[in-house]
Amino acid sequence: MLGRRHPQRSLFEAQAWPHRVPADSFYARLGGVIEQLFADDDLAAMYCPDNGRPSLPPSLLSGVLLLQFYDDASDAEAIARLTFDLRWKVALTLGLDFDPPDPSSLSVFRARLLAHGQERYAFDRLLAVGRAAGFLPEKVTLLIDTTPQLGAGAVQDTYTLIRKGIRRVLKAAGYQAPAKRRGLATNLAAYLESDRKAEIDWNDPAARAAQLKVLAADAHAALELALAESDDAEVRAAGWLLTKILGDDLVTDEHGEPQIGRGVAPDRVISLTDPDMRHGHKSAAKHFDGRKVQVATDAASELVLAVEPMPANRTDGADLLRIVDAVEAQTGVTVERAMGDTSYGTADNRAACAARGIELLSPLPEAADPAVAKSAFVLDLETPSATCPAGHTTTTVHTARDPHGRPVLRFTFPRTVCAACPLFARCVQSKTEGRTITSHYHEALLQAARAQQATAEFKDTYRRRAAVERKIADLVGHGLRRARYLGRVKGRLQNYWVGAAVNLKRLFRLFQGDTVQMRQVVAAMNAA
Repeated sequence: MLGRRHPQRSLFEAQAWPHRVPADSFYARLGGVIEQLFADDDLAAMYCPDNGRPSLPPSLLSGVLLLQFYDDASDAEAIARLTFDLRWKVALTLGLDFDPPDPSSLSVFRARLLAHGQERYAFDRLLAVGRAAGFLPEKVTLLIDTTPQLGAGAVQDTYTLIRKGIRRVLKAAGYQAPAKRRGLATNLAAYLESDRKAEIDWNDPAARAAQLKVLAADAHAALELALAESDDAEVRAAGWLLTKILGDDLVTDEHGEPQIGRGVAPDRVISLTDPDMRHGHKSAAKHFDGRKVQVATDAASELVLAVEPMPANRTDGADLLRIVDAVEAQTGVTVERAMGDTSYGTADNRAACAARGIELLSPLPEAADPAVAKSAFVLDLETPSATCPAGHTTTTVHTARDPHGRPVLRFTFPRTVCAACPLFARCVQSKTEGRTITSHYHEALLQAARAQQATAEFKDTYRRRAAVERKIADLVGHGLRRARYLGRVKGRLQNYWVGAAVNLKRLFRLFQGDTVQMRQVVAAMNAA
């Protein structure tokens, strides 16, 4: 049943006594607005209306959660600060004699938020304050970028993934029950009895190969047994995951024996404790295991509008339209311009944005050798013809198909003309033909973007994108870099509460520290 904060002030309330918490600190300012900011009735639907013991007030727990992510504290540390830290008592308007709850109450509260779709509660609440105060305009320029987030799951090798995958399939199919396990083959029952690696000499290649053969055979036996007996969704999910691991990691040699494949599959599962984790990289030298977080901010107010997780192995710009849709749906604003780095400026993204009336500002990537890159050629799609950097023009063209099956033009320069050019060695890769240039399905948009980014106006406007880098640094400073929880869903909750803490800091600056004015805005918003 819903519990509420008692409106009666305590004689021992921290704010009623002289204290050394600075008035311009985050904690003191939060204490000035928290009673208006979070209301128990906002989350009343998460509780039974007429049965059970009264819960801890959700308005109080919301404040604790916000401070927990602001200070990047664990559950146990959060409760310790709630007990001993005067700053937290001032921020939450608590008495000096407040009796704190058990740390498990925070995990229970987070579970309730997730179960009722309220993981964005504080984030959306603060954006609503920004809208009500006029800081967040109706039409926004979206600044967007990604940052790595290290996963909370253990990164596991192929042997461990297969072993744990077999165990998961058998448990999902109910073979952990004694009555059902009695009919299980001894080799498969061993996976339920122990989850330890085989006791072999792991430095011996022959021993490892033999163990891999055993694991592969047992995996296929477990899949055949479990999937033949059950149509349960959990069994199918566990079976799909094990099948994917086998397909991603194993190949068959010329003798029909399983071997670990060379290279890494593009979407390889790397952890069974958190199957959403992937290998990722932000650059050729910077690799990480976990997921990426797509951060979007409003250029005018510098409020964070989205902190969405995405797979670590996806390119940054792949989810641009999904983020735009999420921002518009969740905040009620209209995105009229988006700015991102080169990974966002694909021709397909430009076409999709243009179709929706969104201006996409993103520089095209620099070629390794600009003098002979495609951008150095002049393509006339009407004639059609192509002119190379040396001034030679070809009209030899035929229609091809891009990877999506769309028609494109492929221009070919005569080999004899190319061979006589001083740029030949740098320009032509073929051993038999001259240089070929293939247009993009949206080639006209790429040409327009190339011309635009050469202007002073583009360069001056694009400088504003640096604000999202500062905002990411702020989010990382409050714990965004490392996931606290397993799974994408719980990770999303963490992202948005960190985002809420950062947005509240920004709102305090936009209000110029005037918590009285902020209370008035929130009160008017609540009354509307």
